Amino acid sequence: MALITDEDATEKELEIVSKSVKVGPDRITRFERARIVGARALQLSMGAPVLLQMENLEAKSPLVIAEMELRAKILPLSIRREMPNRTFQVIPLQKLRDIQALREV
Repeated sequence: MALITDEDATEKELEIVSKSVKVGPDRITRFERARIVGARALQLSMGAPVLLQMENLEAKSPLVIAEMELRAKILPLSIRREMPNRTFQVIPLQKLRDIQALREV
């Protein structure tokens, strides 16, 4: 049984470090959107604090609040996009454009 050291792990997975999006489109995909909104709605339903400062948030569902937070680009989340050759890029949500353009709630 072979042990994997930190050097082996860095050789297999190489991160692309740049200021622009190099892996995938420069906008959020519908699959990423669904994953982010679903995860954030679950957090809100379990009692996580709401990051928006709005009136009458109690009348809205966690799913609607999560969608509003995503559109406002205030979620402190990043997306990891991976290529088939094991290179990847970690992209903060604030760097992606056209978050509002996919779907209206």
